[in-house]
Amino acid sequence: MKRWMIALFLVVVAAAVGVFRGTSGKFTANNVATGDNREEIRQSYQLSPGANVEVRGINGPVEIQTADTNTAEVYILRTAKNQTDLDNSKITITATPTGLRIQGEQNQSSFWQRIWHGEVKQQLTLKVPRQIALTVKGVNGTVKAGEVTGAVEINGINGKVETAQAVGYAEISGVNGKVTVAIRELGEKGIRINGINGSVELRFSDKLNADLDAHGISGKVSTDMPDVTVQGEPGRSNYSARIGAGGAPVSLNGINGKVRITRNTASTTAE
Repeated sequence: MKRWMIALFLVVVAAAVGVFRGTSGKFTANNVATGDNREEIRQSYQLSPGANVEVRGINGPVEIQTADTNTAEVYILRTAKNQTDLDNSKITITATPTGLRIQGEQNQSSFWQRIWHGEVKQQLTLKVPRQIALTVKGVNGTVKAGEVTGAVEINGINGKVETAQAVGYAEISGVNGKVTVAIRELGEKGIRINGINGSVELRFSDKLNADLDAHGISGKVSTDMPDVTVQGEPGRSNYSARIGAGGAPVSLNGINGKVRITRNTASTTAE
């Protein structure tokens, strides 16, 4: 009986000690109320103008705020049912002055362990320079990105996408959710949006000129802009229009939802 009581006492003490565990650059804690283990990562890096920022394989929401700065601030919150799950599903951060890459790694535990314990959820918030090129791929959650001056590629998103475009080329594809793009200025290559299972809203800044070409649209195309000239007979699946005096191409293809074209004098996603 005494041995049993001693063993029980040691288990309780070990559990209490394991409630909080800190590591360099990280904070992990066991949330007693929800039963979730948490890990927070906070890092900052210096980036040169035109650096490439990549985000891949995140199981949760991603928010990318942009500003006139040369510092990238990274905040990641990871939660799981237990510490073993957190240990078996990592996020790697690779940083140089010319690039920042954040990659969610696959769970290294066995199939039965993943079934028994559950998934690791992640939440990523970035504050990065506006003078970057941005790539976001393979996110199981909403994506919100501020205005950048370089190329933007957003692909393979299971959730809503809201982004802004300043100058460079943008391509958004493979999104299972609504897509909203605030466009202040377009480069020569314009913007391409395809393979969207949801509605699309394009918010053009005042006096922006573009040529829009849409094919394979399952919903209605509508606009409240007086300076849009429809070319040909508009239909549900094909739609071509000149916005203002015309200019950079805006291509939409394979949209399973409505398309709305409107004017917006300010970007709603830029910081």
